[in-house]
Amino acid sequence: MNRQPLRLAIMEATRILTEAGVASPRSDAEIIASHVLGVERGRLPMVPLVDPPVIDAIGQLVNQRAKRIPLQYLTGWAALGDITVNVGAGVFVPRPETELLLEWGLKLLHGREYPVVVDLCTGSGALALAVQHARPDAVVYAVDIDAQALAWARHNADVHADAGDTPIRLYSGDVADSTMFAELDGLVDLVLCNPPYVPEGTPVPAEVAEHDPPRAVFAEESGLAVIRHAIAAAARLLRPTGGMAIEHDDTHGSAVPALVRARRVLTDVQGHLDLAGRPRFVTALRVS
Repeated sequence: MNRQPLRLAIMEATRILTEAGVASPRSDAEIIASHVLGVERGRLPMVPLVDPPVIDAIGQLVNQRAKRIPLQYLTGWAALGDITVNVGAGVFVPRPETELLLEWGLKLLHGREYPVVVDLCTGSGALALAVQHARPDAVVYAVDIDAQALAWARHNADVHADAGDTPIRLYSGDVADSTMFAELDGLVDLVLCNPPYVPEGTPVPAEVAEHDPPRAVFAEESGLAVIRHAIAAAARLLRPTGGMAIEHDDTHGSAVPALVRARRVLTDVQGHLDLAGRPRFVTALRVS
């Protein structure tokens, strides 16, 4: 067998993905190569030559990615914080933008022993599991209304519990239900939420339009319907000095902070930018 340079295969993959309009072609090409080889992406330069079957396997995945199938569907996982979760058809794929929301939440918990955390609209369970992994002493509740999302979240929760993480507490429920987690009213240290927030009718990339569940992406009332309920839930659940962080659309930079400020029990309302400098999430504290 004639071994071939991996570098050339990655260059060709990058060219194909660029022509297909993929947003991060070089990065995706390298992640596909590392997935096929079973090595960390940073170690790819240590693999100068590969066998033809490896080139073929990379090519097959690249051709699927060129059809705008989400990269995470091809590899089977997505990362958030220090963990990975399994993802696929029927569940929203965690985005890098949510890393900043997670960082804010973990910073708020610093110095608090045995904190209580609630993750609304948990989807794959990524946020809840990332918090639980970082804070084994925390009691983490997670909730979603969608049965498929909950099936993915249950699978991911089981995987992380089997690996030694403290189990999260996973529930089926509607964030609009004012009795949801009523037993936790005034007792929660941190409420996190990455809800559906894209205004209906907004053009989105093919990966989102054709693969992410619409119910996990779009929301009524110009994208604010679920966010309103999440804010109400946070205002009810948080203990004094507890904090909330809710992700939102980049068109919501004024609207969502205004909705939070309308709740008298919430203070220190701040908007935060994502990695691209766009308005992406709002935080607030429960008045002491």
